[in-house]
Amino acid sequence: MRLNTIKPSEGARRDRKRVGRGIGCGQGKTCGRGHKGQHSRSGGYHKVGFEGGQMPLQRRLPKFGFRSRKSITKAEVRLNELELANADIVDIEALKKADIISNNIKTVKVMLSGEIKKAITLKGIAATKGAKAAIEAAGGKLED
Repeated sequence: MRLNTIKPSEGARRDRKRVGRGIGCGQGKTCGRGHKGQHSRSGGYHKVGFEGGQMPLQRRLPKFGFRSRKSITKAEVRLNELELANADIVDIEALKKADIISNNIKTVKVMLSGEIKKAITLKGIAATKGAKAAIEAAGGKLED
């Protein structure tokens, strides 16, 4: 085998289209480009995402992520963080004093994450189904 004898296998490479060679080849006259319009002209192209002059999608959408205004006043607290409050009755004020939540928080929900061993009473704080079961299993309760 010599380098000058290497060829691709039969059918691996198709012959290029020879356009504009008459009616018989099927690619004559307009060369497969159709009649008129931007794509029929030489040099007729548009950028990716171009929408004919309309403001393109990537420029219509905002450039920064979305931050919910509700997230400023809502907080989620883990079970093991409740013990850091060092209080028998845990409410939003107790969590603020213990620096578990910030001062602008208005609603709090307790998530089932970590463990709780101390019996506490939640007052005015929501809890998930699993967190509620864990608090009651430790001897605590929830009040509205």
